Amino acid sequence: MKTACPWQVGSATDAGLERGVNEDRLLVDESRGIFLVVDGLGGHAAGEMAAETAVQVISESLVLDGDLEERIRSSITEANNRICRLARNNPNWYGMACVLTLAVARDGRVTVGHVGDSRLYLAWNSTLRKLTSDHSPVGEQEEQGEIDEQDAMRHPRRNEVFRDVGSQMREPGDPDFIQTKTFLFREDAALLLCSDGLSDSLTSAEINAIIERYEGDPTVTARELVEAANAAGGRDNISVVLVAGPEFLGGESTKLLEARPRHATTRMRNQRTPWSVIINRALWLIAGVILGILLWAVVDPVVNWYRPPARQMDRPVPPKHITADAADSLGIIKALAGAQPGDTVDVPPGRYLGPVQMKDHVSLVSAFPGQAMILSDPSATAEPGIAVVAKGLSSGLLRGVRIASDQTHPLRTGILLQDSTIDVEDTGISGAVDAAIRVEGKSRPGLLANFIHENSGTGVLLGAGTAARLVGNRISDNGMGIEIEPSATPVLENNSVLHNGLK
Repeated sequence: MKTACPWQVGSATDAGLERGVNEDRLLVDESRGIFLVVDGLGGHAAGEMAAETAVQVISESLVLDGDLEERIRSSITEANNRICRLARNNPNWYGMACVLTLAVARDGRVTVGHVGDSRLYLAWNSTLRKLTSDHSPVGEQEEQGEIDEQDAMRHPRRNEVFRDVGSQMREPGDPDFIQTKTFLFREDAALLLCSDGLSDSLTSAEINAIIERYEGDPTVTARELVEAANAAGGRDNISVVLVAGPEFLGGESTKLLEARPRHATTRMRNQRTPWSVIINRALWLIAGVILGILLWAVVDPVVNWYRPPARQMDRPVPPKHITADAADSLGIIKALAGAQPGDTVDVPPGRYLGPVQMKDHVSLVSAFPGQAMILSDPSATAEPGIAVVAKGLSSGLLRGVRIASDQTHPLRTGILLQDSTIDVEDTGISGAVDAAIRVEGKSRPGLLANFIHENSGTGVLLGAGTAARLVGNRISDNGMGIEIEPSATPVLENNSVLHNGLK
């Protein structure tokens, strides 16, 4: 971002109730828009040293020009290799490493670099969304819907990770090392970076409830989060960085309640109206009423002969949230069948079958990004081999799902957008043999912060006449990255298109 944007930033860190040493470290550089949470591994001095080294190297080496995702990868890799060399040269530091989450706010976007099981959340519209993946055996089970959040928090292996910074020498482009993504950041949203000491102590709902009370001081909220984690047991070090946009307020804050529109009141005049004026106005009112009655008596019989029969108007129904049945493979399809314009279908973790037919003015949102998987239905006769379809829609939202294939669920096209203007956000697509996303006709979609990878076909196919907007997507390791047909007029901003055409 241009750093003149008035972020409100607060942070807090604590050793917790069971650890004698705090191995977490924070970096908050508001002037450059750099925010970092690091959790040291290796015990005592080693974990502290790894975390300190990561903060120092990233602070000094991170350059904010050019391709920011690549700069972040290079900086984290430099920290990794510095830690690895230090551990090799000092027996007391053998095995030290760390996990980290780095967010850089620049030009109205946030770019993230992430390794391990620290986390980045986005708080917006009274909803808390986890934007990073936990690189751990337990985190992977949770994201695949095999266990729920409570089970993951209690799991005996919850502290194990299979990605870290420092245990071995790395290159910036190494697969299965650094997770990166870029997304737009609204001024009425907030970012929460935290170590697993918070997320292993509080559920996402409990974290969100505290953020919902945010009154404008992020330091107060950060401290409340740390105190709540300690109250829940404080088994690990706890670190929090809260970055609030200038218009962000918690949904339960008193400031927001006071800012809601109030009913207007009529101000009484101090000077009384003379009786003569009151009588005069009353006479004119009576005359007007009599004239109106006479006029209606004459006109009504004339116009009534062609008046259409009266019908009962539908009573307005407020938008609602509909939860898909995670135990039913057709849960999304059935939930959408009952959705009306303005509704949101919330999708719990699980495996679902398509083809999912999106509906106009309806949002389809994964309750936990990446944990709701949509597969093609091999028995489908309509739209075979396609996971999600949007045709003729003027508005809609698909967010946070994962679309993939396996031996029994071959995928031809992940998402088909035909003559539709919808947004697809934070969605992962892999395994498509034709195209991960195919845009056709007069479509004007927004494709934001999606991870399109390992499709033997094209990552994004933009058909003739389309005008898609692609912002902050990572499109890698596909048969082709982005294919643009003649007369298509896309807008491409800050996408990472890497290692395509190698299959």
